Amino acid sequence: MRKALRWLLTLAVLIGTLSGTAAGAATAARPEPTDIKDRLLAIPGMSLIQEKPYPGYRYFVLNYTQPVDHRHPDHGTFQQRITVLHKDVSRPTVFYTSGYNVSTNPSRSEPTRIVDGNQVSLEYRFFTPSRPDPADWSKLDIWQAASDQHRVFEALKPIYGGHWIATGGSKGGMTATYYERFYPRDMDGVVAYVAPNDVVNDEDSAYDRFFTTVGTKECRDRLNAVQREALVRREPLEKRYAQYAAEKGYTFDTIGGLDKAYEAVVLDYVWGFWQYSLLKDCGTVPADAATASDDAIWTSVDTISGFSAYTDQGLAPFEPYYYQAGTQLGSPTIHFPYIERKLIRYGYQPPRDFVPRSIPMRFQPHAMRDVDTWVRHHATHMLFVYGQNDPWGSERFRLGAGARDSYVFTAPGMNHGANVAGLVPGQNSFATGRILQWAGVSPADAARAEPLARFDAKLDAGDAEREPVLRP
Repeated sequence: MRKALRWLLTLAVLIGTLSGTAAGAATAARPEPTDIKDRLLAIPGMSLIQEKPYPGYRYFVLNYTQPVDHRHPDHGTFQQRITVLHKDVSRPTVFYTSGYNVSTNPSRSEPTRIVDGNQVSLEYRFFTPSRPDPADWSKLDIWQAASDQHRVFEALKPIYGGHWIATGGSKGGMTATYYERFYPRDMDGVVAYVAPNDVVNDEDSAYDRFFTTVGTKECRDRLNAVQREALVRREPLEKRYAQYAAEKGYTFDTIGGLDKAYEAVVLDYVWGFWQYSLLKDCGTVPADAATASDDAIWTSVDTISGFSAYTDQGLAPFEPYYYQAGTQLGSPTIHFPYIERKLIRYGYQPPRDFVPRSIPMRFQPHAMRDVDTWVRHHATHMLFVYGQNDPWGSERFRLGAGARDSYVFTAPGMNHGANVAGLVPGQNSFATGRILQWAGVSPADAARAEPLARFDAKLDAGDAEREPVLRP
């Protein structure tokens, strides 16, 4: 009996071995996909939304299945949109995020043009449609978002095996920095544009100092006068605002009323000008606010700040940003010494006022301190670029003794759209050369380094994305 059982066991093992060999042979005989679309769609969890043609590239809009909670991947999933601008698997790859929604039209970030590479762009979690349903807002934090990027990188690295550079502007620059902090072995370099760094949320005096020196006194005086005049004329202009809101179907439940929304828009006016405009644009600001018409004051404020910004309809798409600002990122508070206190009823309102009360929020003061400390002591192959006249650069990332091959540059006269091309010539060439080297395509002459790809007016539109203000 024992011999019979031993013989049956041997036979079973032999059959299993032969079956496995046959299956392996069949698998080996099946050719790997060669078309890039097939290779992308062979990734578990990847699905195609759309392919759009563009000369010299393949462009895909995709969904990728992500866990809602990377610490507990069995607790549900959601679909996160990504796009892939494919040039060649032999080229470097740039990992881009705006920190907000992803654009579904082909475009190149500046580093992508510099290295003439592929670009993978990721929609930030909780920005629709990349939002879990139901939405557990406690799973919206910088570590979870960095882990989203890490999983996308791990999924695509077998296809794009060359060097990778992470990049983004404003909140996207913050996102690239946080990704490097939590997963420092993924990327070969980081290029973070105009990335705010609010280490101590309650200490914002740097912003007040900025607004006393930016631009010229003549320009500052013009802007300050229009802002003050909009509060002096609050009653007639709020009547116009009410009519405007009724015509557009706008409501004010989240912020708590039209009056609060009106003041928020007006107090954003000076900040918004310097964020999106240049010194040469001061000529568009009414020269004598006191004698300007109501229409001139309204138009100037609406053009720069946007009266739709703090309506329910204007706030809703950006709830994830305001949630993060009120839980981890921090937000600025500035003062207005040139405006009488009796004219200001609310002051700069906190992010809590811009998120529905049904969503709980609790600030975590350690989050930005942790990132700031890491950057100062551990930054490697990181480049930070700021604009001289951009308010968000008042609190910025700085490097300490522990940083290696990392740099902070400021583009003179530039705003929230500052980039490497706007740096002074020596810094421009140096920064371009470092990006090329990090990407594994070192320039022949580092002193004269230039982007490897020609400028494309459609792909390389580099203006700062205009959004309602007090959002980086």
